[in-house]
Amino acid sequence: MQYRPTSIKLAVRSFLRVYADRAGIQQNQGFFIMPKRKSDTKLQEDGEPASKKKVTAEEGTKVPVEDKKVDNGTSAETNFAPTDKKTPDGRSSNLKVSAWNIAGLRAWMKKGCLSYISKEDADIYILQETKIPSDKVPKEAKVDGYFTYWNDSKEKAGYAGTALYSKEKPINVTFGIGVDKHDKEGRVITAEYEKYYVVGAYIPNSGRGLVRLDYRQEWDADFLTFLKGLDAKKPVIFCGDLNVAHQEIDLKNPKTNKNKTAGFTDQERDGFTKLLNEGFVDSFRHLYPDKKDMYSYWTYMGNCRAKNVGWRLDYFVLSKALVPNLCESTMRSNVMGSDHCPIILELAI
Repeated sequence: MQYRPTSIKLAVRSFLRVYADRAGIQQNQGFFIMPKRKSDTKLQEDGEPASKKKVTAEEGTKVPVEDKKVDNGTSAETNFAPTDKKTPDGRSSNLKVSAWNIAGLRAWMKKGCLSYISKEDADIYILQETKIPSDKVPKEAKVDGYFTYWNDSKEKAGYAGTALYSKEKPINVTFGIGVDKHDKEGRVITAEYEKYYVVGAYIPNSGRGLVRLDYRQEWDADFLTFLKGLDAKKPVIFCGDLNVAHQEIDLKNPKTNKNKTAGFTDQERDGFTKLLNEGFVDSFRHLYPDKKDMYSYWTYMGNCRAKNVGWRLDYFVLSKALVPNLCESTMRSNVMGSDHCPIILELAI
């Protein structure tokens, strides 16, 4: 039996009308209009998602209205001035450090986010996931008044990578942790100053299906040895995307992610606990032990950032010797440009 073109068109239109009725899609002058996603859509967020998947979880707390966002690394509502908070003995901060997983230098710069460096006016910046070979860094990435250093992935171009911007020229800058199998992806950059070390790190993700969890545990053990070696010489400021939500309070949906999603397994959390037990302090939780809904990462899926369905994956960790110098540790959750936001540390050194 043969079908005329007109009959085929009519059959297709009939099918589309039935499908539209079932899916709740409105029709307007022959066009099908997809409905807006309902505000109570439930999503489970992933650690560093590689693909979309159907999941269920609890809806997040919406970001406060005053935290309006712009996509160029700045926000009119953000006060970038040094904090007025002081150390317990009354000293004001004189050192500001910023860390940000920028999810690719080229894309970050195209959004105008390099302006964040001048707006924040930090003394030191640690960028993670720069995704660029050091010899391909555009000259525009140079910022007046800062010395810059780049550690890139040696095995896979356009992957991982870290960078350092510093107003003061460090005594020394080194790449990696001295373990060959860990030092091929440009994940660690260390700057030595007179009174302290700054270590910037992009810790390996355990991956979809936790395929790299065993490797992650090896990394955590070797990295702790590296940090302890530095701490034996002078205090350490360790920061970056650590790819772990340490406590249930550090992600919106702990129950649906526990031991299923990279960043919230017992092994990863225990690794961070061990680090803290070896003489280091989570600066944010030291100041705000019970503060909820404070995150530094949101998946792009499901409008999670607007609903504040997030994870606290980014940290400033301090040697205990620096805790008396701590003035502030916080997140710039209203600064856009990546799926992570910048985090800030202020010390009186």
